[in-house]
Amino acid sequence: MTSATDDKTIVRDYFNAQGFDRWSRIYGDGQVNKVQRDIREGHQQTIDHVLYWIKQDGNAAGLSICDAGCGVGSLSIPLAAMGAKVSASDISEKMVEEAIYRAREELSAEAIPIFDAQDLETLDGSYHTVICLDVLIHYPQDKASAMIAHLSSLAETRLILSFAPKNPFYTVLKRIGEFFPGPSKATRAYLHREADIRRALKANGWEINRKEFTASQFYFSRLLEAVKVTN
Repeated sequence: MTSATDDKTIVRDYFNAQGFDRWSRIYGDGQVNKVQRDIREGHQQTIDHVLYWIKQDGNAAGLSICDAGCGVGSLSIPLAAMGAKVSASDISEKMVEEAIYRAREELSAEAIPIFDAQDLETLDGSYHTVICLDVLIHYPQDKASAMIAHLSSLAETRLILSFAPKNPFYTVLKRIGEFFPGPSKATRAYLHREADIRRALKANGWEINRKEFTASQFYFSRLLEAVKVTN
């Protein structure tokens, strides 16, 4: 059985090699194939939901936000443009390098997020909001629950997560996809039951405030915003 450490090594190596070229194109605006375009649009919808929630709250300016698993900065950069104080990290050094490049192209020097290449398990600090999008897919459920506990320790007020939901339809779809490796195929992917994610959040003192769901042909993601339980 593959260990979580093996999974982490696989993910790091993948996103520092062929995965970087593939996913930096998907997260950018360059030419991609049909599957990659579908994933790009689905991922952007998830990001747009988060940005909409924060705009609804009207308090982005000066808000401390941790973007855990920032990729090439697709969320970090617009958050910083809204005035948030963003600390962003990713396991892939190449992803972080690309995020810094894009931030310098789009933001003023004082608005650029603090970017760092490190494992999510080593993140520390305290933030008003911690956001972790499309990352739990790399963790089996026991490790996903541990990661939620760790991210919870960093978040003062709010934790926003997305994950690929596990149900009979998506389980079958995932298995079909595994028979067709190709240029759009990534690393090992784990689906999670929403009940399990909610249980992990509740165990760490959170309650669900808002939720969204994005589904396309090749991208499906449940987005949850959890806030601290108040007595």
